[in-house]
Amino acid sequence: MKFRSFQNLVFAIAGVLLSIGVVSFVWIFAQSPLGLFQGSRLNAPTAAMFVPKQAPVLASLLVNPDQLETLRQLSAKPGDRAATRAEFEQFKQGVLGSSELNYKRDVQPWLGNEVTAAITTLDIDRDETNGKEAGYLLALATKDTERSREFLQLFWQKRAIAGTELVFDAYQGTKIIYGKIESESVPITVASAVVGRQYVLFANSPKVLRDAINNVQAAELNLENSSQYQAALAALDRGRIGVVFANLPELAKLNGKEPPTASTAAISLSLDRKGLVAETAIVRDGETSKLSDKAVGALNYIPAMASISASGINLNQLWSGLSSESSLTKLVNSPVDTLGQRWNLNLPKDIFSWVTGEYALALIPDSDWVFVAEKTEGAESAIAHLDELAKAQRISTGTIDVGNQSVSVWTKFSSGAATKKIEADVVGVHTTIGKYEIFATSINAMNAILTAQNNTLANSQEFTNAIAGLQKTNTGYLYIDWDAAQPILEKQLPILKIAELAGGSIFEHLKSLTISNYGNRSGIQRGGVFVQLS
Repeated sequence: MKFRSFQNLVFAIAGVLLSIGVVSFVWIFAQSPLGLFQGSRLNAPTAAMFVPKQAPVLASLLVNPDQLETLRQLSAKPGDRAATRAEFEQFKQGVLGSSELNYKRDVQPWLGNEVTAAITTLDIDRDETNGKEAGYLLALATKDTERSREFLQLFWQKRAIAGTELVFDAYQGTKIIYGKIESESVPITVASAVVGRQYVLFANSPKVLRDAINNVQAAELNLENSSQYQAALAALDRGRIGVVFANLPELAKLNGKEPPTASTAAISLSLDRKGLVAETAIVRDGETSKLSDKAVGALNYIPAMASISASGINLNQLWSGLSSESSLTKLVNSPVDTLGQRWNLNLPKDIFSWVTGEYALALIPDSDWVFVAEKTEGAESAIAHLDELAKAQRISTGTIDVGNQSVSVWTKFSSGAATKKIEADVVGVHTTIGKYEIFATSINAMNAILTAQNNTLANSQEFTNAIAGLQKTNTGYLYIDWDAAQPILEKQLPILKIAELAGGSIFEHLKSLTISNYGNRSGIQRGGVFVQLS
């Protein structure tokens, strides 16, 4: 059986189980449907003992995925329950439909409280002369060993009837079954084993299963005993119902990308009554960030209608950190360059460098940008320098009144040969209010700020809900109002539409996405992501 067949027939199980977990973690329950808001009884995947220390990535659902639909039904309004039930059925059938597997009939009776999938190696036989073939492992906890054995028996009977010659291999007291293929190297074919009375294992090669068994018997080889794995998981404070762990240099090799400066990363998935919280821990060196549990005052000048906003403390430090990561730099450079071009400035050099206090940057309707910065030591001279830069670029500087507020205006004049008229284009405006300097890309945007009064992000209930699932002590927030930002993001990131198709119902229920940085603690960079759902 070819590797593509393996993916279609076996990892379809992983797809349905783990995808349901990612899409619907907010609806999982334990004995009581609401119990898992405190997290799973498992803090870490027990199946990590099958996975080698150098594995590129492991993902684990630490509860029975069957419980997703029940909590979703309890959470849904009575009138929505039929639709949510149909969502689950359509999703499961869509993933398993072409694999001759039926979740309710074939998997549900014996599946336990853990589903773990891993890429165990970049090359199964470690021989580059015959090409590279990554190793894949799926470990399913079983609550009924006999039923799981019956499932495997039926599974292999169907393969045999279809013409696959079966091989039964006894290894270290465990029976491994796989489809025989002619190969000069390591066979790439679906393989399975039942280990003890607790786990059903699938892999894309019998060698992956043999290595998994070896990892259990030689504990020093497995991920469970990796010091970096243990440290990353220990840094995750919240109760969890799912875990993802990545060896970042190995994962970068898998994608053919430049290795990152960080070594490993762990993500825990947990529940909040308003959505899903992902807590992150990245093992890396870094500066100790300035944390605060106080609200960022600069948000008092960001209109509540902002579709995207970033706020926090010490923008200079944040930008320096982003600049050290090539992948992150590519992601944020585009909007920063766009705004810099509108203002004819090098933002990191001319503005970010002196913003060591509070800041808030936001996109508001009509594609206007707003930037608010706390005026700390050296800010006055830096702002005066901005006016000098404008003059050097033949941009006129002047002042006008917007309401009762005096506002500095950068204006670029041009003349039309045909009309013999002089046209003025406002490049940007800025003003001082209290301890903050406020910049905007238009007079209308500045007017929106000055007239917002109590209708700002700082006192917006929507923003309060969007950060409710995150730790209060942090360096700030990146907030996305999904309904308002979706058209903008789809235009800037065409791949997002593909993600929306793959994500299915999660995007239909998505209200907002908020990211926060919890700082560096003992060489581990921590953060959180809150996905607010309707």
